[in-house]
Amino acid sequence: MKRFCILPWLALLLAACGNAPPVPSWQLDARGGTDRALQAYLSGDARVADVEWARVRADVARTGQPALAARVELLRCAAQVASLQEQPCTGFDALRQDAGAEAAAYADYLAGHLDAARVPLLPQAQRAPALDVAAVAQVADPLSRLVAAGAALRAGRATPETLVLATQTASAQGWRRPLLAWLLLREQRARATGDAALADALARRIRLVQSSGAAVAQ
Repeated sequence: MKRFCILPWLALLLAACGNAPPVPSWQLDARGGTDRALQAYLSGDARVADVEWARVRADVARTGQPALAARVELLRCAAQVASLQEQPCTGFDALRQDAGAEAAAYADYLAGHLDAARVPLLPQAQRAPALDVAAVAQVADPLSRLVAAGAALRAGRATPETLVLATQTASAQGWRRPLLAWLLLREQRARATGDAALADALARRIRLVQSSGAAVAQ
């Protein structure tokens, strides 16, 4: 299974992202649950994703550490931003007071209103994209790249090239949920600008991706 390393300061939960000593069972459970939750969510399986996120929350709650719980919520919200979901990060908001400066900065970045002075508090992969949207293309990790693109869109900084890059990233990974979201956005913009040929081509791709979901549901 693919390991997701979009938040380096979540090392306690995602210890397999690098060489690490043996860890307590709750960390192993939370790491595995996080991987499964993210994969299910990005694939478009909301039911499995919700079940796995609930398990991860329970594993982390056993530690009694609000800061860790807050970062789990941020990871979930990052996947939503990558998929162009508009809902606020309410799970994190309830824990913000105990989350720490880095987590608060990341939450504001995801929401699209982080000031430049706090950019150094972000995970390394997100710092350059937070200042220059062209840097989104240089982000190596696919999910981190999609998060950077989604955050740029929320901040009003995304360019047409950003949308194309996000589409290509989601497509290469086979991530149905974000791919549909970025394709739909691009189709809407193409029709708004009168580019009927591009809009029709995007619509055909959308139907193909949607058919994959229908096949799975049968």
